[in-house]
Amino acid sequence: MFLEPHFKGQRSGWIEVICGSMFSGKTEELIRRLKRAKIANQKVEIFKPKVDTRYDERKVVSHDENSILATPIKHSSELLELAKDVAVVGVDEAQFFDDNLADVIQELALNGTRIIVAGLDMDFKGRPFGPIPDILAVAEYITKVHAICSHCGNLATHSYRLTQEGDTVLLGEKDLYEPRCRTCFAMGNILDLKPIG
Repeated sequence: MFLEPHFKGQRSGWIEVICGSMFSGKTEELIRRLKRAKIANQKVEIFKPKVDTRYDERKVVSHDENSILATPIKHSSELLELAKDVAVVGVDEAQFFDDNLADVIQELALNGTRIIVAGLDMDFKGRPFGPIPDILAVAEYITKVHAICSHCGNLATHSYRLTQEGDTVLLGEKDLYEPRCRTCFAMGNILDLKPIG
């Protein structure tokens, strides 16, 4: 049985992941890549989880207050219909989506779409978060961005929760979270650290 080569007239899709802790610039980088695709006259759509209403219900907004219009959705399966005939699809706060997100974006990539996903790779306990580990496993390109530890100034890889709330999903900003390096994150889970400076 002979299979036609995929490069004969088909557009090739792929998956890019931007991950890291809170305050590391994930959304900023996502917005930058999507705006460049728009400048290149590519058809671009961005999606966010309906649950994320921190800054705006209809926009993806970075901590630096850059923004881009987005479509809020409840379930990853909605992407299959809403992202038809789109060249570039952005997905922000991917950790809040259901576990089917990896399968959905793989289907879109197989159909020739460039997918750019941004999200937290770890929750506040330092464990893999939501569908991100599965997406990392199937992505062609991975960018891990870092914040600066608010206690020692080293690269921050963890999102430290400042409250005793135990739910995995707790929407908040600098009032509830701060970036910490591995050591300060571990120490903070033993005792209450005070910022240096």
